Amino acid sequence: MYQPAINLDDVTAIDMHVHIEVDDHGHTSLPEPLVTAASAYFKTDGPRPAVDTVARYYRERRMVAVVFTVDARTQLKHQPLSSTDIARAAADHADVLIPFGSVDPRTGGAAVELAERLIQEEGVRGFKFHPTVQGFDPSHDEYAPLWGLLERAGVPALFHTGQTGIGAGTPGGYGLRLGLSNPILLDPIAADFPDLQLIMAHPSVPWQDEALSVATHKHNTWIDLSGWSPKYFPAELVRYANSVLKRRVLFGTDYPMLTPDRWLRDVQATDLKPDVLPGILKDNAARLLGLAR
Repeated sequence: MYQPAINLDDVTAIDMHVHIEVDDHGHTSLPEPLVTAASAYFKTDGPRPAVDTVARYYRERRMVAVVFTVDARTQLKHQPLSSTDIARAAADHADVLIPFGSVDPRTGGAAVELAERLIQEEGVRGFKFHPTVQGFDPSHDEYAPLWGLLERAGVPALFHTGQTGIGAGTPGGYGLRLGLSNPILLDPIAADFPDLQLIMAHPSVPWQDEALSVATHKHNTWIDLSGWSPKYFPAELVRYANSVLKRRVLFGTDYPMLTPDRWLRDVQATDLKPDVLPGILKDNAARLLGLAR
């Protein structure tokens, strides 16, 4: 069972958004057409490392990585990677990895049962959801039992928000619906489950104002800065990160699509204040994840 063994004094940053896209047997988290389309969208054909390789990569950089997959078995008709396997592999690298689980909300009670088992038996520290790829509206009441479980367990829920490169350029975008990842759909969850910490991943283009509105109004919400080079961050996002949201903004990359090396290089070209960056890079995530001293 995973138990963190992280020495914050030795850590330079906590990357809240790291994808595990292949297992040790070569099975990918997405169907092959989506893997190819994502590589074209992100202009990368680099390797999709498994857990052990991710751990070595982040250990070399003295960083901690929150790792996860996305279980979209219903929408994609594709067997997901095992969150159990990811959690157990992360346990072998507990100095640098923090496992999040993933369940398919459309499987109903089975999703709740799997989430509970991942928390209690494997020690996962949060859950990742991608409403567009998983094909569900998170604001619908039918998913309330899942949000209630996560709230009671005290583990955060990380949601993809905004546009996605998954399916981009394929016929009909592979049938995936962007509107399901509008962050305003998370507002009812934040209202009904005030002790559930919700992370809105990525600059939420074209709904950045919605994300900032939700985060300003609901203080159980956070924003991670993954998926975009910092030099492309919307000006309003930077302004809020420098001020009213500075304690609830989180470093994230979307690795392997965007590397921490590039993120840290490009952030120097932004207007993010030097006195705000330590909180974004490490301190806010440590507090959220219960790692803070």
